[in-house]
Amino acid sequence: MAFYYSRRKLKPREEEETGELNIVPYLDILMNLILFMLLSINGLAAFGIVNVSAPSYGGPSTSVAPEENPEQPKLTLSVLISKKGHFVNSENTILGKEGEPTIPVKADGSYDYAALNAQMVKIKSAFPAETKVIVAADPETPYDALIQTMDAVRETQDKSHRVLFPDVTLGAI
Repeated sequence: MAFYYSRRKLKPREEEETGELNIVPYLDILMNLILFMLLSINGLAAFGIVNVSAPSYGGPSTSVAPEENPEQPKLTLSVLISKKGHFVNSENTILGKEGEPTIPVKADGSYDYAALNAQMVKIKSAFPAETKVIVAADPETPYDALIQTMDAVRETQDKSHRVLFPDVTLGAI
């Protein structure tokens, strides 16, 4: 019996070419995506911004003289959001019965933003120069209720979109 070597074993093996992985196109695409996202986030951030001012502590600064008209009564308007409804009051009076909300919740448990807006229109007609309002809410109040209350206080909800009280200050109950 004769022993023959296989041709595979006699033929020297050529080294397989293993090229390097070219990741330059991948890095180009990744860099373009990162730049696009960084540049577009500035434009998208403006859609989520709600302009409110934080409550200020202390008296007014000495460099700014307070504008007071002794003929016009001072209105420090505040809207309080609770589970019962909206309490609308000013520095001098509480609108509605004592202990009862000015605008109670509807029968289905939702807030009545149209009635709140109508109440703000009445107050604005009595105090046309006033622009400030303080909005405060219970800790359990949903965020959506706070935003919709601020929308109802800032401008009329009809087609005219007349400005009512644009300077909103957030407070806590």
